[in-house]
Amino acid sequence: MPKYSIILIYIKLAICVLLGLCIWVMPAPESVPTTGWRVFAVFVATIVSFLIRPLPMAPMVLLGLLVLAMSGTLAEPPDGEDISVTGNTIASPIPGTSDTLDVESLERPAHMATAQQDIAKLKGTKSKVARSFKACLRGFGNSTVWLVVSAFLISGAVIRTGLGKRIALTMIYGLGRTTLGLGYAIAGAELILGPFIPSNTARGGGVMAPIVNAVANSLGSTSRATPRLAGEYLVLCGAHLNLITAAMFMTGMAANSLVAEAAQEVFQIEFNWTTWLIGSIVPGILSLLLLPLFIYGIASPVLKNAQAARKKASDELKKMGVWTRAEVIMAGVFLILITLWSTSSWHGFPSGLIAMLGVLVLLFCRVQTWQEMAAESAAWDTLVWLGGLLTMSKALLDHGFISWFAASVQAYSVDFSPIAAAIMLAVVYFFSMYCFSMLTGHITAMVGAFFVVSLAMDIPPMLMIALLAYFSSLCGCITNYSSGPVIIYFGLEYVSAGRWFVIGLMVALFQMAIWLGVGLPYWKLLGWW
Repeated sequence: MPKYSIILIYIKLAICVLLGLCIWVMPAPESVPTTGWRVFAVFVATIVSFLIRPLPMAPMVLLGLLVLAMSGTLAEPPDGEDISVTGNTIASPIPGTSDTLDVESLERPAHMATAQQDIAKLKGTKSKVARSFKACLRGFGNSTVWLVVSAFLISGAVIRTGLGKRIALTMIYGLGRTTLGLGYAIAGAELILGPFIPSNTARGGGVMAPIVNAVANSLGSTSRATPRLAGEYLVLCGAHLNLITAAMFMTGMAANSLVAEAAQEVFQIEFNWTTWLIGSIVPGILSLLLLPLFIYGIASPVLKNAQAARKKASDELKKMGVWTRAEVIMAGVFLILITLWSTSSWHGFPSGLIAMLGVLVLLFCRVQTWQEMAAESAAWDTLVWLGGLLTMSKALLDHGFISWFAASVQAYSVDFSPIAAAIMLAVVYFFSMYCFSMLTGHITAMVGAFFVVSLAMDIPPMLMIALLAYFSSLCGCITNYSSGPVIIYFGLEYVSAGRWFVIGLMVALFQMAIWLGVGLPYWKLLGWW
């Protein structure tokens, strides 16, 4: 690594540390506990690190947890939590710990002072740092984290077995008689793969983008000589359709789980896989049906006939041969997962447990080896940063920061009607993506705060959750740097940066027309507001 690159890393790291340190030493607002304020300082420094990127997300989250653990910040229980007694034991009040005292071993307290001594004895069983470290590990046991990790492991199998490629080529062969048909083929492939590949970068950049580029070339469209022959249209479809399927499914993008967890923490509402899909299915399907036609109108390809692409897809399918045993089992696992996720309200199995079942079926049927799954670095990277972020967000709630923020906003809130306020917040949230270089950073920095603001403004919780859940991915349309797949598609160089921004703004207005114009009445029908 060049010396200047190392220096730049340390400069960026210093900016994050100094920012966090400045907030840490500032006096906390009167009604914010010191612990909550210090967690906020670490959280802000972590979010800034996502934006300026001194190191990848996972090590920066680990650094934040290290600061919280070694400072003993999370050693004390949240305000208002008491020692709980169950049977003959007293449970520890420290989040994430399981220390207990035997009631029989305690003297019967005659005075409050004796009781305080007993509690002090309990808290002293472990060092302050050790208790704080245990509390820092809370997020890694979250079921949503393991849903995402398991989905990553399954998505790797989809790619390695060739099933993802076969699905994409089959859609192109079936619908690719015209260039417009190719747009719908991309939409169909994204819709099928969306629930099972939680990395929209892996889905869009790893599976779809190479096929889209190859199809464009087969039609004689190259990025340098003839981009508008067909390539520009196909690339724009690929990038923007990927964001729609990322919005439609809770497992369509890894960071979607952050929205679901924030909803649970702020509103105490479980916005699970099934609920997510119920809310997105109508506006999502409509978006998939109309977007290829919309882009066809604003970036019309010169070439209309796409038989050459259809022939190439046919040739590739012939090379792949008949379905392998691994592909058949993989497709069966698809059906099992969709069925179980869709019927979770009946059988009560958590989404993460169902995804884990899918992983084990693939292992026991020898579709994949554990060594292959263990090498799926994206899964373990997500485990680290997602689990750590959930620890921090839960600590902000438990230690009073969120309640203080909500009360502060409520004191200055303008007298909007709840629905008008919801739309206003959603639009601001959507276009604030211009200031962020990645969807995950945008969600982490904004969604919890916007939920708290909506709570203060008496906005119906399910309406606000739906708007931010779906806009969290859809807002990636406005820039050419918003997410991995968008960057990859833009990097194919069929579309200039300026044209991408103009078309992105048009697509943003298109998405708002559908998700507000159709989504709002549909969610009203569901009873969400």
